[in-house]
Amino acid sequence: MTDPLKSLDSGRLKPTAVSRQVHAIAGISVTVFGLEELNAQASEVACLWLLHPRLATQERMTDIAASTINDWNSKNQDTPTAKGLIAVSFDQRNHGARMADPLANEAWRQGNPRHAQDMFSIFRRFLPWTGPAFYRIIANEIYTNTEGTARDTSLLMDYLAAFVFPNGEHKITENLVLGVSLGGHAAWSCLFHEPRISAGVVIIGCPDYLNLMVDRARLSKLPSWTKSNPPGSEILGSEALPASFVDVVNKYDPAGLLLSQVKSAPGPLRDGTIPQPTDQEQQELRPLLSRCLAGKRILNLSGGIDKLVPYHRGESFLQWFKGAISPNGWFGDGAITFEDIIDESAGHEVTPKMADEAVRFISETLAIRGDNGERKGSVRESKI
Repeated sequence: MTDPLKSLDSGRLKPTAVSRQVHAIAGISVTVFGLEELNAQASEVACLWLLHPRLATQERMTDIAASTINDWNSKNQDTPTAKGLIAVSFDQRNHGARMADPLANEAWRQGNPRHAQDMFSIFRRFLPWTGPAFYRIIANEIYTNTEGTARDTSLLMDYLAAFVFPNGEHKITENLVLGVSLGGHAAWSCLFHEPRISAGVVIIGCPDYLNLMVDRARLSKLPSWTKSNPPGSEILGSEALPASFVDVVNKYDPAGLLLSQVKSAPGPLRDGTIPQPTDQEQQELRPLLSRCLAGKRILNLSGGIDKLVPYHRGESFLQWFKGAISPNGWFGDGAITFEDIIDESAGHEVTPKMADEAVRFISETLAIRGDNGERKGSVRESKI
């Protein structure tokens, strides 16, 4: 896989560098950007968690950190008490300084027979919510194990302030996440399962992991796809996608978690319209969506000609999701803001236009103060 951030390096002016400090937190080397730029009078600080692509390291998120911090600071240079912004990056599991097995980062075509499991387990996490309604939705099972990049994000979130503001100089009052590719998959997980994250930017990530992996198995011509009759009929439950793994995905992945409650939802390859849930299914889904996403802001950025993570592999779920959270949808009162933007000429890459949209969204999100009175969901679709 080529570096998806390469297009950004060559197609956009390099941002002015910001300060950086490295801390070892919970055994993880963490880079914190923007601490020296914080105004001493800013009592509140927002933290942007940056999740890098597969085969990359935390270093690749440096320019995005600088762009977002510079943009926000420039808009508030005359307001000393305005909320401050810092950004944090760290190596995802089995990447950079945390490398354990290089093959585990590769795909089926590169000889890794456990590509689906490896990628999902690297970024996946689960935070057990409280409340009987949620446990009933996931079959009365309470999972206390957590793992992957999103798990590490939550862990670091617990301790970051104690390392960077040991004397209570500032208080972190808001957390946002931005992820690219593998980091984008993880950002979806953070948004769904970490209540402290109020907004997120997903760049070339997919909210429907099984749909993406089943299609990738088809394109990779795996024996478990080609040797079944008809082709692909036995892919679920095969070595490529073991039944136990599919069960895990359907508990934690956005599409798997929500659509597993909709009996009429197609799968595993979803290409058409997904039926809206029945009244009974809506009653079961509402407490889940309320706990996971109510009031959150999400920007989804995709490449129109992306072949590695094609937009159409998540499109059926996204259309279903947007219908649910729109002002007139059955969860329109959940106050979820969702922007779905496609760079029509982009492949699996972060283009300058995508980066500009991400920076714009982050500053707009930080500018919202307290209850903005928005009681209905909001959906915006755009092609750039």
